[in-house]
Amino acid sequence: MTLRPHRNRRCQLSVPGSSEKMMQKAAGLGVDYVFLDLEDAVAPSEKRPSRKRIVDALNGLDWGRTTRCVRINDLTTEYAYEDIIEVVEGARENLDVIMLPKAMSASDVQFVDKLLSMMEKKLGLKKRIGLDALVEEVEAMMLVEEIAASTPRLECLIFGMGDYSASQGVSMRDIGGPTGYPGDVWHYQRQKMTIACRVNRIDAVDGPYGNFKAPDAFREECRRAMILGMVGKWAIHPSQVEIAQQVFSPLPEEVERARAMKKAYEEALAQGIGAVQYEGKMIDIAAVRIVNNIIDKADRLGM
Repeated sequence: MTLRPHRNRRCQLSVPGSSEKMMQKAAGLGVDYVFLDLEDAVAPSEKRPSRKRIVDALNGLDWGRTTRCVRINDLTTEYAYEDIIEVVEGARENLDVIMLPKAMSASDVQFVDKLLSMMEKKLGLKKRIGLDALVEEVEAMMLVEEIAASTPRLECLIFGMGDYSASQGVSMRDIGGPTGYPGDVWHYQRQKMTIACRVNRIDAVDGPYGNFKAPDAFREECRRAMILGMVGKWAIHPSQVEIAQQVFSPLPEEVERARAMKKAYEEALAQGIGAVQYEGKMIDIAAVRIVNNIIDKADRLGM
């Protein structure tokens, strides 16, 4: 089995596939991950023409180290299978990930997986295209464990709270924003999805916050998602990119302390000691497992 690549997903920036100008700007932002959208951000009359615009952007722009993704239309539409075929045939190795919206079951994800497998063989692609899926319906949340375990190609699940709000009947002023609920109205959904992702060694990412003119509120939503173990959050506007990438990055002092703690523990093990005191606290293998998460993230980011 091909190992899943370790991609940085501190921020996933949404860019309409109908806008050549916006795609060109996105390529130069240095964001971890950009998804060029064929779904909600594109009018029905522009969906088919936008496929070629996306292929041209993937092939013609310098994306640097940014992960290049395309969000297709959902599998209940007339567009989905042709979205995959035209984009993959046109972009080939210049496409990293396909994003499936409104995944309702494991079989939805497996359908896209099988179609991609056939295309990779036909085209002789040298790398496997990744697959991300959105959990944005109550039916999908009930089956999230099965969806997370559906295929080794799956790399990430994203909580899409916009459509999910409509599905559950949650009243919102802004997508991803306040509801009047005394606490985090999305705590259960974020927690449930993140656990399913962790069990299956895939990433969990939080969805959009609609009011891009409220940076402090966006930062707080990033912080809530990060605390639960999510690795990143969507951005619907370039002004949100820096905030998300900052919140989901470890601080330099955290990285330094984590490496020092691990070193102290390894030195104790070499002396036959299972726990050691560090900065007035006892650290053991459980503590080292926690700091390893920080170290692994820092290594991927080159810190």
